[in-house]
Amino acid sequence: MTAKVLRTADANDSSRLLQPRTASVHRRTGETDVQIRLNLDGSGHYEIDTGIPFLDHMLAQLSTHGLIDLQIKAIGDLHIDDHHTNEDVGITLGQALAQALQDRRGIHRFGHFWAPLDEALVQVVLDFSGRPHLSYGLELPTERIGRYETQLVREFYQAVVNHAQLTLHIRQAAGLNAHHIVEASFKAFARALRMAVERDPRRQEGIPSSKGVL
Repeated sequence: MTAKVLRTADANDSSRLLQPRTASVHRRTGETDVQIRLNLDGSGHYEIDTGIPFLDHMLAQLSTHGLIDLQIKAIGDLHIDDHHTNEDVGITLGQALAQALQDRRGIHRFGHFWAPLDEALVQVVLDFSGRPHLSYGLELPTERIGRYETQLVREFYQAVVNHAQLTLHIRQAAGLNAHHIVEASFKAFARALRMAVERDPRRQEGIPSSKGVL
């Protein structure tokens, strides 16, 4: 009978585990120019200017509550509307998350959180599965929050999901104020994201999948 030898972490593994997971992505199209830098192992420091004040406010929640250092600068065709910039920031953020996580070794992979904001209550459950899927359950009572069109919330999440290759479920349990509902969703997303990408000390450098790949 042959004994199975389990691989233990060596010095190189320890060194990799201590390295901050960062990414820098620059996306330029005929409609937008978006630059994002992030550090998944940060402290929640952010510098954000998308030209869309409400989106800036939501991305600040993502950084603050996800403990992600986030620098975002976006220039877009806002004279037309916010759609292209909103979507391309989501695309670039998703690409930056994928770049920082690489092959997703050593992470918890799954995350979930309930976030209240006054009368609003939103749940987010996510899985860095490598399979993009969005199940979106927000019911927003107004067409705009300030100048921001509320239908763009879904477009933003869809763009992130597609390019970070994650499964994301967003459920609204309560809420009357559109600003409160959307902000609760971003706070819940931030905390679920933080849970999912944090390093699992028991997994070391292993891939969190029975297939051995994500």
